Amino acid sequence: MDTKVFRTINQLSGRYSVLDMPMILISKKIRYVFILVLIFMWFRNYSQRKVTLYAVISAVFTLFIHTLMKYFYFKPRPFMKHRVGILIPSKMDSSFLSKHTLLTFAVSTSIFLHERILGSVMWGLSLLTGFSRIWVGHHYPSDIIRSAFIGSLTSIIINKAADLLKTMNRKINAISFFGIDK
Repeated sequence: MDTKVFRTINQLSGRYSVLDMPMILISKKIRYVFILVLIFMWFRNYSQRKVTLYAVISAVFTLFIHTLMKYFYFKPRPFMKHRVGILIPSKMDSSFLSKHTLLTFAVSTSIFLHERILGSVMWGLSLLTGFSRIWVGHHYPSDIIRSAFIGSLTSIIINKAADLLKTMNRKINAISFFGIDK
């Protein structure tokens, strides 16, 4: 099924240059849009600076997960096993996980949890990123879906952990304020 869906999408690559160019551009350069959005948010106000920090922490954790997975699991990329349309060069490393998809979903989910409209736009760009990775012949759909899930889940966990730490800090401060700790 995974190979079948991959072929359905990837067989279109190389046939329509009007679609190939945006897919290549998204696949290779979308990270700069995400970086610009985070820089803009950092300088906007305190609450968005906090969201930016959560997004960066989530991205770092997903990179850590990606590195661990590469050491313990190898899944050949589609072009290593099949004859496929490949539009841009790729490393010969594991297809699972997709680093591009992990990072874009980690950042967009962090933003979405605090800024729904901007987060939705970023999620749309994340979906396009995942789709472009299939289009250019680098990943199977299951790699993209799992990477999106892990990237999003990482951001949700980071956000919940930060909320828990804030709650614990408030309780500790309240206890200290009332002199209960003496």
